[in-house]
Amino acid sequence: MKSFSGTQFKADGNFRLKNHPTDISSTIKAADAKERLKDIRKELSAFQEKLYAHNRYSVLVCLQGMDTAGKDSLIREVFEEFNARGVVVNSFKTPSALELQHDYLWRHAIALPEKGKFGVFNRTHYENVLVTRVHPEYLLNEKIPGIETVKDLPNDFWKKRFEQINHFEAQLADNGTILFKFFLHLGKEEQKARLLRRLEKEKHQWKFSPGDLVERKQWERYMDCYEDAIRHTSPARAPWHVIPADDKDICRYLVASTLLDRLKTYKDICYPKPEKAVKEHIRQYKQQLEQE
Repeated sequence: MKSFSGTQFKADGNFRLKNHPTDISSTIKAADAKERLKDIRKELSAFQEKLYAHNRYSVLVCLQGMDTAGKDSLIREVFEEFNARGVVVNSFKTPSALELQHDYLWRHAIALPEKGKFGVFNRTHYENVLVTRVHPEYLLNEKIPGIETVKDLPNDFWKKRFEQINHFEAQLADNGTILFKFFLHLGKEEQKARLLRRLEKEKHQWKFSPGDLVERKQWERYMDCYEDAIRHTSPARAPWHVIPADDKDICRYLVASTLLDRLKTYKDICYPKPEKAVKEHIRQYKQQLEQE
């Protein structure tokens, strides 16, 4: 199977969404991707154990994408081999009354993974420059000083939010958080097919909401907002990866492969050496146990 590097899907300041495909099934078979994922997720699990023992870094995986992009199933499949205590998943939906009493990054900051663990944000702090940009009236719930109506938003409002997010992520990186950001790039026609399958299969109908169709009508606006956000928030230390998401097996493999490739570059993450007193008496401790 053709190998893929995470750099192939990395976005930069010249990012254009139209240059990134949603389907690469002509270059990689879904069956091959599914098989390769089995090995990669075992390696990721082994890495997390070492990460925990080393206790210097944490890993944050941010997943963004339109409805039905496959975020939930990706989390299930990629992290299947993990110790349940080694990965913590947070899903960010409409802010609660408590969350709205704080700045927009607060609820994300308090959910960050502790050292030695993986954290997954299913929808992320980028909702604050995506959903609220498509629906700026939502910003009024944040009670920002000087903004009483949408017309009060200054011209540089979104530029400042991009800068705030970049500073937030730089602080995380400076303090040992290895940050990954994935946009699951789903095609509009594929989303339509998935929504139809939800309606056709009784056991999946609970996932459907009429609001899905309302948001779908804003597809082009969302794509514009994604493009602008990704272009302005993809520095070298916290780059975006734009992953073709029309095939779920291929998407999962690409995300897992990107994670593993970069994590392998952290050569300082290792198991700590035992204390000198323990190392010097290992044979004695073994004999003690064997003679019980």
